[in-house]
Order: sequence, then structure tokens, then C-alpha cells
Amino acid sequence: MHLNPYGEDAVNLAAALANHRPESAEELATRCRAAGLVVERPAATQDLRRTATALDAWEAVVDATDGRERADLLNRMLAAASSHPRLTDHSGDGWHLHYRDDRQSLGALLASLIAVGTALHLVGRGMHRLGRCAVAECTTIFADTTRTGRQRYCSQRCANRDAVRRHRAGQAAGRPR
Repeated sequence: MHLNPYGEDAVNLAAALANHRPESAEELATRCRAAGLVVERPAATQDLRRTATALDAWEAVVDATDGRERADLLNRMLAAASSHPRLTDHSGDGWHLHYRDDRQSLGALLASLIAVGTALHLVGRGMHRLGRCAVAECTTIFADTTRTGRQRYCSQRCANRDAVRRHRAGQAAGRPR
């Protein structure tokens, strides 16, 4: 089975990289391989810089206040990073679709993957399906892949922490349980 690299996996990889930025080109390549990405050539320092630039642009998309702004920012990313669709069997594991040129550096590949994957995620699931955790002191980014599309927290831990905080605030205000 060949999974679509431009769907949910791409936005989850983007969130993971944005939340914990890789510190070296080797770490970047290792994390990409662990996420299932085929890394065809050695990663270099310029790949780390290109990825950081793509993640900065992606975080602006995440923090956009409405769908129109989000679309405008993402369209800029798509124009800068993607190419016409093409069929490829570059890794010998079956034909699939790429929205980028062949034999790109890891940084350029990630810029394209993040832009196209995010676009497909948002138009397929809803323009509101990217965000930051609702807990004030947590800035973690998440891609909402829930069935209902109402994710507010990055993790169950943050959701529980916020529920406890609201409960205690209610008790302190004298509201019944």
C-alpha cells in the first residue's frame, strides 16, 4: 500500500518540525525518515535553513486569523515551492503523485510537501483545521485530524489541565459542581 504523502502525514510532520525545530541537518533527515519520507540524498546545512524558512511561513498560515488570510499565505507558499503534478516511481515502491520537481534537496522537498499537504488538508477537512493549543501557556501547533473538527488542545494532557483549571476556578467562585 502506498500512502498519500500529501495528506494528514504532511501536516503532522510540519507540526512536529515546527514544535521542535531540528538542530542539525542529520536530525532533520532522521526525523523525516522516521515519519516515512524517502530521503534520497544526504541532508546539508542549506536544507536545514530552507526548512526553517518554510516552517516560518507555515507558522504564519497556522496563526492566520481567518480563511482568506490563511489561503493567501498558503498560496504564496504553494507558488514558491510546488510544481505541476507528475507521476513518479522514484523509490521503486509504486507509482504515486508528486507536486514537485524530481531530485530536489531535502529542504526544497519539505517546502513543497508542507505547502501542498497543508493545502489538501485544509480544503479537504476545513480551513479551520490548523491551530495552537487553547491552553494559554502552551504554544504547541496541531493539525486537527479529528472526526468532528473541533480540536482545541494539542494533547489530552493539556485538555485535562484546562478542565481542572476551569473546575477549580468554578469552585473558587462558589459555583456548584
